[in-house]
Amino acid sequence: MDYKDYYKILGVPKSASEADVKRAYRKLARDHHPDRHPGDKKAEERFKEINEAYEVLGDPDKRRKYDQLGSRYQEWQRMGGDPRGFNWGQGNVRVEDLNDLFGGQFSDFFTSIFGGDAARGRRANVRGRDVEQNVEISLDEAFHGATLTFQKNGKHVEVKIPPGVKTGSRVRVAGEGGAGAGSGPKGDLYLVVNVRPHPRFKRDGDDLSLEMPIDLYTAVLGGEASVQTFDGALSLKIPPETQDGRTFKLRGQGMPHLREPGGRGDLLVKVHVRIPQDLSPEEKRLFSELARLRPR
Repeated sequence: MDYKDYYKILGVPKSASEADVKRAYRKLARDHHPDRHPGDKKAEERFKEINEAYEVLGDPDKRRKYDQLGSRYQEWQRMGGDPRGFNWGQGNVRVEDLNDLFGGQFSDFFTSIFGGDAARGRRANVRGRDVEQNVEISLDEAFHGATLTFQKNGKHVEVKIPPGVKTGSRVRVAGEGGAGAGSGPKGDLYLVVNVRPHPRFKRDGDDLSLEMPIDLYTAVLGGEASVQTFDGALSLKIPPETQDGRTFKLRGQGMPHLREPGGRGDLLVKVHVRIPQDLSPEEKRLFSELARLRPR
């Protein structure tokens, strides 16, 4: 069969660092995840291929031995595709011992090369692969925290999303990743969070901002305005002669700090003066009188 170029599959050079390999895998896994392409068999196969490539290149020992195979693949082909007796640099290696090369976790590629005996040979105890899953939550859930429930292998799994998460935050769920080889433990599941935009609030780090109208009379004479927050309504003191576009800072009323329990960002409130409409004749007269009293 044809040689599988795992570097090409992940789109990285052979000189790529572990961090480069991991970064490329994460991006490709997100782009080709079956949840984003329901019913697309081609995307599903591509996703499997990406995971298979990372299974090898993401492990330094597996990668080294894979590179060893790649450098001698043509020699292997000249032997007629029979791995028995092939010199891997450490004497002749028997088929049933080739499990040691990949810790008992063979891809279809290697199973096809080394035959069924290799797949049925002695398996090492290897930890399962970590898995990433994208989840989407509202800004309100990011503020208060949330509990997500989903099904995995027929069982319900509950995951607590802590307050303060932002787009790109990763929440670890221990032991819910790929199965281990032999008696090796399962890998972990990482939920990659995406926070949906909010119709009123904008987020900048842990600070929130919003724009709020106030009436002309409050802006001119001063008073109080009610600000709706995720914690409920707050009273904002408006000083007399407040200009349109002025921003007020409410300290500690923003998003919770993810790694500082009790800490909060700020809430920035930008006010816009609302001009009254449908004035009565008396109101127009009073505004005209006011205009005469104020030099232009």
